[in-house]
Amino acid sequence: MDDALVNKMITTLNLSAPPKPENQRQAQWEEARSVFPIYLALAKHLQMEIPFPQNKRVLPDKPIQELFNQVHTWLDSMDQQVQVHQLRHLLQMTTLNASESGLRALIMRHLRKRTKSNMDRDKIDFLMVQYFALCAPAKIYHKQIELHDVAQVMKPVLGEVDCSPLSWCEPLEKVIASLRTLRSLREILKTNFIEQGRRVKEGAGGMFYDPSAMLAFVRFNFLLRRTLIELMHADLIYIRSGINHMEMAGTKTLDCQTFGLSSSEPLNKVRQIADEWKQPFQREYTERTVSQAFDKLLSLRADVERNLERVLGKAAESNLAHPSPAESAVEHKAKSESRPAAKAEGRSPASASSSGNEADSALDFETCMEQVWEQLISAPPSRGRSMTTVRVGGARLLMSSWEVAAFVSEDGPAAEDLRRAVVARAMVTSAIEQAKESGSAVGLERVLPIARMEVSRLQERVEGAKQAKDTEAAVNLGISTKRLLSSLDEAEKL
Repeated sequence: MDDALVNKMITTLNLSAPPKPENQRQAQWEEARSVFPIYLALAKHLQMEIPFPQNKRVLPDKPIQELFNQVHTWLDSMDQQVQVHQLRHLLQMTTLNASESGLRALIMRHLRKRTKSNMDRDKIDFLMVQYFALCAPAKIYHKQIELHDVAQVMKPVLGEVDCSPLSWCEPLEKVIASLRTLRSLREILKTNFIEQGRRVKEGAGGMFYDPSAMLAFVRFNFLLRRTLIELMHADLIYIRSGINHMEMAGTKTLDCQTFGLSSSEPLNKVRQIADEWKQPFQREYTERTVSQAFDKLLSLRADVERNLERVLGKAAESNLAHPSPAESAVEHKAKSESRPAAKAEGRSPASASSSGNEADSALDFETCMEQVWEQLISAPPSRGRSMTTVRVGGARLLMSSWEVAAFVSEDGPAAEDLRRAVVARAMVTSAIEQAKESGSAVGLERVLPIARMEVSRLQERVEGAKQAKDTEAAVNLGISTKRLLSSLDEAEKL
C-alpha cells in the first residue's frame, strides 16, 4: 500500500494537535527527553556506542541547537539499528516497562513518523500491547476482554476510537474464540495462531494504523499471550507437583531423555529447571521460536508423567490431581514448616477448614491462610485454568495462576508476599459478604486496618522488586496489590 494511503490512515488517529511553530521544537524535545533513558538502556544492553559522555546523559529542560540535533540524530540512528525482539527483551526484563509516560512517548514517537517501515510497525504492535498490559485495571485483567475495554485503556495514546469490529479483522476474532476452548499447551501448539495473526497484520498495509484496527491487534496480542502464559504455568504447576509426589514416594532421580538429559537426573536438578523456567518471549517472537520453547517444556512434562506412572502406577494422573490424605498431610507439614507463624499457631487441618458462623466470627490472618492452603493442596487446579476459586468464610475468592503457584509450588520472599496479598483480600471479601448478610459492619471494622497495613507493605515490596529489576515479581505483586485495593474500595462503599 502506498505512502499516501498510509498517511491518510494516520490522520484518523486522534493524536494531539501539532503544536504551534514556536512550541514545536520544545514539544519535540520533551518527547526526546522522555524516551532518551530507554534508548540509553538499549545501547548499554546491546553494547552500542553512546555518543554522550556520562555527565551529559541527563538532558536539560531547554537545549542548545547543537544538542537538539545530536540527540535526534542518535535516536533516529537507534531506531534503524534496534530490532523489535531486542526492544521486547529490554522492556520485559527491566523496570523501564513500568513507566506509563515513557511507553506512551515511545509509541507516539513511532506513530508520528511520516514514513514507517515494517520494523516500525512491529515495534508499534509490541509497544501498544505492553502499554495495555501496564495500564489495564485489575478488574478487567482476567476477564474476556472486549474492544471497548481496550479502547478505554488505550485512550491516552489513541484518543476516542470507534469500537465497531472491522470485517478484515474477523480472522483475529475467530482465533480469540478458539483460545477459549484450549486446555493445554499441546492443543495450542497444534494450531498456527501466531502465524495467523502475523499474516493479518502484514496483509493490512497502511490499514494497520486505523485506530479501530490497532484496538483489534492489541486485544488479539494480549489474549494470545495471556493464554500461552497461563497454559505454561499450568504445565509448570503439574511438573512441580509431580516432582513433589515422586520425592514423597522416595524417588531420587528421573529419566529425562525426552527433554534431552540423561536417564538418571537428580530430582533437585529437574525441580530447579522447572523453577527457573522463563517465558519464551525474550528473543525474536515468531511461531517457530515460541513453539520450540514450549516443545521443550512439554518434553519435560512428558518425562515427569512417564516417571509418575512408573512410580505411582496407572493411576498417577488421578493421584496427582487428588492426593491421598496422607500425602496431603505430608505436603501440608512441609508448607507449614516454611511458615513459622502458621506453625506456631498449631491449628489442625480440621479446625482450619471449618465453616459457618464460628469460622466467620473467628476468621483471622492465620486461619484464613490455612483455609486457602488446605483447599489448594487437597484439590490442585486442573490444567489450563487461568483462575482458581477457593472459599473463605462465606465468600468465593478468585486466584490467579501465580497466586496459586505461591501456595502450592513456590517459596521465598515474593511467594510469601503473594500469599499475604491473597489472604488479606480473602479476609476483606469474607467480611464484605458477612456484612451484607448480617447488616453489621463489625467484621469489616476489624479486618480493614489489617488489609490497609498489608497494602502499604505490599506497595513497598513492589517498589523493591522494581529496584532489584525483578520484573516478574514486580508485575505479579502489583496486580495482586491492585486486586486487594479493589476489594478495599468495595468494602469502604458499604
